[in-house]
Amino acid sequence: MAKDGTSLPPYFNIDPDSALADLDLPTGSEDFEAIAQACAQGRADLASRGLNSEGQKSLRLFSTWEITRYLIPVAQAHFRRVLKQNPDLPQGQSETEGGAKWFSLDEVLRLRAFFGVQGSKSKNYLPYRPEGQPAKLVAVANFKGGVGKTSTAAHLAMSAALDGYKVLVVDLDSQGSMTSIFSGRVEDEWQTAFPLLARHYGEYLRIENQRRLDRGDPPQPLDDTLSAALEMTAEDVIQKTHWPNIDLIGAQLNLYWAEFQIPVWRMQARGWKLWDALSDRLAADGVLENYDLVFIDTPPALGYLTINGLSAADILLVPLGASFLEFDSTGRFFDMLHSTFASIEDGENVAARALGRPEMAFEWDAVRAVITRYDGAQQGELSALMQAYLGKTLSPHRQDFTALIGQAGEQVSGIYEADYRDFNRETYARGRETFDATYAAFKRLLIGVWRRDELAAKQAAE
Repeated sequence: MAKDGTSLPPYFNIDPDSALADLDLPTGSEDFEAIAQACAQGRADLASRGLNSEGQKSLRLFSTWEITRYLIPVAQAHFRRVLKQNPDLPQGQSETEGGAKWFSLDEVLRLRAFFGVQGSKSKNYLPYRPEGQPAKLVAVANFKGGVGKTSTAAHLAMSAALDGYKVLVVDLDSQGSMTSIFSGRVEDEWQTAFPLLARHYGEYLRIENQRRLDRGDPPQPLDDTLSAALEMTAEDVIQKTHWPNIDLIGAQLNLYWAEFQIPVWRMQARGWKLWDALSDRLAADGVLENYDLVFIDTPPALGYLTINGLSAADILLVPLGASFLEFDSTGRFFDMLHSTFASIEDGENVAARALGRPEMAFEWDAVRAVITRYDGAQQGELSALMQAYLGKTLSPHRQDFTALIGQAGEQVSGIYEADYRDFNRETYARGRETFDATYAAFKRLLIGVWRRDELAAKQAAE
């Protein structure tokens, strides 16, 4: 105890022999396996909380109150009247005699489609997507971990699905957190995006080999990996989730192998445009027609997988917290984006200018930074300063941190997967407001981008 009667900080007077007694034996590489197995067991136990009796994850049901408040803009009385008048429509199920009706999301989507055809023309029952326009790809990226990158992407995907869009989620992070959220099962790299990247390179190599043969040069061999990838399409790696209108291309640890394999391919074929691999394969396999939105969750590093995700994207979202370190890190992230993509453009355009071909330039329809985990009482001044510096690049919406986030996380669920009956109804309503507002800001951006494309297409056709 100090002379003034206060206790000393805990880092004073640590006894060396006592510290030694607390110490474990030195850790070897084999001990990492035991730690990993313990984590795997714990992960499995925690994940099982969200599984049904068949060991599968299932999406909860939605009540009439929830549907008419959040999903289909009609009064409850009118909703019930429409169901009574149309017995062929889903009627829902009650847990008790005369109790509230509950509907699956599949049933909600059918009901929304009905209202879209039969309902008031002044209401937007169906989500906006211009006729003839392809899906929009949305990459969520940042260097810094813990900024809410994966949770932001997951909740936007769920919001869009509840809004009626058909969504594909692409997990490019070998940690596989997004895959876990959607209960994906990925045994090896052949169930990830890797074979799509490999096929893109294999197809380039086939064309290049024909050119070599035409010149009288020997072709480069196609190894077993490339031969197998050439037989695969996006359909082979897309899996269903417990959401009826969200599909997944999952990830697992072996996906990281792509970070070593892609530069080897690039060294063997300098003309291969590796940054186009993901976007080209998704387009060629019909993904942009089969889905409305594709959300791409990227690793927290600017490697080859991230480059593919970013270059494929039409819209780039960059989550960050309202702190100096995250603001600083995000600035460095944008600096790295500039140097990386400008370097690719410079390298490609030297040859383009020499051959008299059009020069290439990367372009995104929209780029927005989004503040997550926001505490208005503590971070208002700093977030205002960040807004002043970033201007329109920083979304004016702040995604608050609420108790609902932690409670839903304990149940291994997203906010929109949580049953509001587990909370006070108004607590639930307040808790999801920040995520609804995040989606509203994104949807406004999306609709603006689609509308610009639609008008440009009409102008070009005139």
